[in-house]
Amino acid sequence: MPMSFPGTYHYAVGRRKAATAVVRLYAGTGTVLVNNKTIVDYFGSGNQRIIDEALAPLRATANESRYNVTVLTTGGGVHGQAGAIRLGIARALDKANPDQHTMLKTAGLLTRDPREKERKKPGLRRARKRPQYTKR
Repeated sequence: MPMSFPGTYHYAVGRRKAATAVVRLYAGTGTVLVNNKTIVDYFGSGNQRIIDEALAPLRATANESRYNVTVLTTGGGVHGQAGAIRLGIARALDKANPDQHTMLKTAGLLTRDPREKERKKPGLRRARKRPQYTKR
């Protein structure tokens, strides 16, 4: 059964590549739910680096056990969703405590990563790969 956290919360949206994460930050004990599963169940226990990336804003501001986080994420893959969660948590923390803005900004956690897949162009095999040129 999914856990719910009643009361007030801070809300933010994070995006990365094709992924979107809607983040809610509640006062609590440090529980992180992604699509109604714990973050370890969602990403898998073997993906600790991805989990650490997603929770980087909480660690950078020393708020790991101060907030409960619920995330609804869609689109993209594992890395894109982790990046979207990271940005969403950072933005929600910024709303919750504006005093931590400079700490989050200097750590580079409030900047959206604009890199996306480049579209394929006509006459090419991929976005930039051309067919081999033959002189004769």
